[in-house]
Amino acid sequence: MCNATRDIMDCMFEVHSEILGDVDDIPQTNEPVWILGKRYNAIQDLYQIRQDIISKLWFTYRKNFVPIGGSEGYTTDKGWGCMLRCGQMVLAQALINFHLGRDWLWEPDSRDSAYLKILKKFEDKRGAPFSIHQIAAMGETEGKAIGQWFGPNTVAQVLKKLIKFDSGNQIVIHVALDNTVVISNIRDLCCVSVTDSIKIDWKPLLLVVPLRLGLSEINSVYIKGLKKCFQFKQSLGVIGGKPNLALYFIGYVGNEVIYLDPHLTQRSGSVDNKLTDESKELDASYHCKYASRMSILEMDPSVAVCFFCPSESDFIDLCQNIKDKLIEEEKQPLFEVIYEMPTEWLITSDSVATGSDIAGGSQESDKDEFEIL
Repeated sequence: MCNATRDIMDCMFEVHSEILGDVDDIPQTNEPVWILGKRYNAIQDLYQIRQDIISKLWFTYRKNFVPIGGSEGYTTDKGWGCMLRCGQMVLAQALINFHLGRDWLWEPDSRDSAYLKILKKFEDKRGAPFSIHQIAAMGETEGKAIGQWFGPNTVAQVLKKLIKFDSGNQIVIHVALDNTVVISNIRDLCCVSVTDSIKIDWKPLLLVVPLRLGLSEINSVYIKGLKKCFQFKQSLGVIGGKPNLALYFIGYVGNEVIYLDPHLTQRSGSVDNKLTDESKELDASYHCKYASRMSILEMDPSVAVCFFCPSESDFIDLCQNIKDKLIEEEKQPLFEVIYEMPTEWLITSDSVATGSDIAGGSQESDKDEFEIL
């Protein structure tokens, strides 16, 4: 079957399914649906839920791009780039929240210049600051050869390095150590003196907290806390997946998590200024019409919880919510928040996450990266 015929049949099937109501992306339930800090009613707000989901930048496998790793390198990331794509989705959402706002919605014919500028940063080109090329190359500094799977911690560490090279960028990334968010470390990173220490400015923060929530499967004691993270207004979701399959989790309903799946191979190309039908079609390929969902118990226990704090007040509010809803209310908190790093900790690197990364197929050790005296 030729590609054109297959595309036509796929389109006919999609339209037919919609007419018959066969699309099962969001269950018809009275339980609340949470998408990155927003609460919806599945029955009353189905259209709004789908508009919210389709507005997220959806990065998937691509093919036929400029080779990664030299002329004989990879021209597709199929089979190895799923966690790299999930990292792109988290960072892209942070940029959209900062430059366009959490309530911004994508439209097929929109040519918003701020949106197009963000999208260009992730195109499959060597020169794009957050392209698959840049992420894969920077991964070598984390011990990952090009073409090797990443885990949640690795992709967070790579993005933390790359964002420093993005000209004009204002966002900073902090990757929390050892299940602990240290407030003073983040303030040192985000608070900048503008004029002789008279005025303090805040750099927008993308906070990533790598966690290990079980051995081979998620311990049910963590489920309630993980759900609460999606409820915070600062939520940027969770990067993780199933064993050997990385996914970007953006919300939940009941005991199921809602996610965007990068495991679809699409053609690469440039949207440019979105002036042609071809560029509009390519732009649409960066937006998933229907999210998927699965039981939260099916998630791999290696995850990274992500938050975005555009202002200091947002960060203070996040810390208070973590304290009130994740620490004091939970018998087994997901992670801790403290003001100062304990003096007995000798930090040799802040590129540590407790446990090893399984999602995406990688096995990562932190045994040599910090020492407790």
